[in-house]
Amino acid sequence: MKAKLVTLLIVAATLVLVAVKFQHYIENPWTRDGYVRAHIVEVTSRVTGPLVALHVTDNTRVKQGDLLFEIDPRVYQVALDKAKANFAQAQAALERSQNEQHRGRALEQRTPGSLSTLSLNNLDNAVESATANVKAAQAAVNDAELNLGFTKVYASTDGYITNLHLALGAQVVANQPIVALIDENSFWIEGFFKETDIEQIAMGDDAQITLMSYPHSPFSGVVESIGYGIAQQDGSTGSYMLPNVNPTFQWVRLAQRLPVKIKVSQLPDDVQLRVGTSASIIIKGV
Repeated sequence: MKAKLVTLLIVAATLVLVAVKFQHYIENPWTRDGYVRAHIVEVTSRVTGPLVALHVTDNTRVKQGDLLFEIDPRVYQVALDKAKANFAQAQAALERSQNEQHRGRALEQRTPGSLSTLSLNNLDNAVESATANVKAAQAAVNDAELNLGFTKVYASTDGYITNLHLALGAQVVANQPIVALIDENSFWIEGFFKETDIEQIAMGDDAQITLMSYPHSPFSGVVESIGYGIAQQDGSTGSYMLPNVNPTFQWVRLAQRLPVKIKVSQLPDDVQLRVGTSASIIIKGV
């Protein structure tokens, strides 16, 4: 009799623990499908040329405005010098046309009829054309100055240089990504929760995050947003313009997972966030 009573107590305690755990799970959605995210800046050059100086190494931290690398500036310096020379010529042509216009107008005032209306109009048109040429030459100078400045590439934000595979002498192509710069001020945690859990999650809810790389250093966060959609798999166009439809079992209906964005509230000193690493997340509510 005593043994049966002990067994019943153990079973009852087990059921209570299971019920508590289940209630805790229902009230506090949890997922192991979480990842560290951050904004990634694709560092590109605005001009083409060989690399002549490299001021960073792979996986190093940089500050906004730090010089990353330099492209051979000689071609762009020559282009700037040529643009400035053309600008000087355009200015000289403008001064000459203005002088001719001034003399023609002065002669016409002293001796009315000495110049035809067509000649006077031509003098005015010459000044307008020369003025336009000066503006175009000034724009060319500005463009050349920009290109010369673009031979030096700077960090656009504080962050970490990663996946750097550059060497001196390498040809850099304009508007082609060269290296990734991870914005250190943009880290967040993205967790994928089952759609059946979304009802229990609200913006502003507290969250506890544990990274797989730091299992003994959990930290806190706040739900910032909940995704409004995910990509559709069934019905996407496949070969021969026919829809792809994945086979499903009628008696099994799998819950989809929706992304939940979590802002990190407080990060332990010994934890370094790295994009793409795994995380476990539990939503505790406000």
